[in-house]
Amino acid sequence: MSLNAPCKLGGLLAGLLLSCSASADVTVVSWGGVFQDAQREVFFEPLRAEGLRLKEDSWDGGIGILRSKIQAGDGNWDLVQVEPEELVLGCEEGLFEPLDWSRIGDRGQFITGATSECGLGANVYSIVIAYDSDRLHEAPASWADFWDLKKFPGKRALRQGPKMNLEFALMADGVPPEQVYTVLRTPQGVDRAFAKLDQIKSSLVWWSAGNQPMQLLGSNEVVMTTTYNGRVFATNDSDQRNFRVVWNGSIFMVDNWVMLKGSRNQDDAYRFLAYFADARHQARFPAKIRYGVPNRNANALISSGVQAELPTSPAALAQSVPFDAQFWLENIDSLTERFSAWSAK
Repeated sequence: MSLNAPCKLGGLLAGLLLSCSASADVTVVSWGGVFQDAQREVFFEPLRAEGLRLKEDSWDGGIGILRSKIQAGDGNWDLVQVEPEELVLGCEEGLFEPLDWSRIGDRGQFITGATSECGLGANVYSIVIAYDSDRLHEAPASWADFWDLKKFPGKRALRQGPKMNLEFALMADGVPPEQVYTVLRTPQGVDRAFAKLDQIKSSLVWWSAGNQPMQLLGSNEVVMTTTYNGRVFATNDSDQRNFRVVWNGSIFMVDNWVMLKGSRNQDDAYRFLAYFADARHQARFPAKIRYGVPNRNANALISSGVQAELPTSPAALAQSVPFDAQFWLENIDSLTERFSAWSAK
């Protein structure tokens, strides 16, 4: 029984019993900031207007957080947006409910990576380089430029942790994008990536929350940063900035919605997922923030001008590296341990 649900005394039935007269709110957990603002406008508020009792929370990711919640029996989260390796690992470990696709929609409508035993694709995005074109009159064009402290002096920001930073380091060191994961699967490749990170370690600022890169760039604390592509365009729109994206060497992936094991609000969670899966609703999302959507049928409803700025555009995809979730599933623990030791030196 949810402690959040309004309850009343059952009185005469086998003593004093508690019976709930209404279900708790379904709690949806996403990435916060302008990203969640866009989700709220396109998905959350329309569902609330239809009577769904929906609460929001946000997080910064990490499979350990989800493990702890399940082990502690903490049932205050129902649906959580997760990254690819969290989806695979959490499903294998039984942290998520297997989804009943008959309650969501036709799986054939979705792109590869957006339908699985435990996940419904939430959005398609790339991790990119961003810079302020009002500040840099010569544009960086590659990871080699991100590493070039002489040509582009100043601090730069990376997301805390090894994931994607090792890939970026190898590309900065001359590894062709299509060979990055082949090289990274060798001990020599891992050593090479950390050695490359050493070259700019003293000039690095670390971020963890999705809204931090644009704040760091906007305050001139860094000269360039990695970030989620959609937040660049959203910041330009909201703050009248001239931030730019470098698609070359960006890493492309699909986030997924998962239902945590033991969710107490599964009927309402499925109501949310079915609404979210609808192409008509997804088509409204990229105009608010420049991320691709997983339902193929939505693309015909998105304007050509918006589509050109998405990570799913042909120009962006041609320069992107698909994220290898299997590599990180196999190596996240050992590489996180090594990264922590490296960053503490």
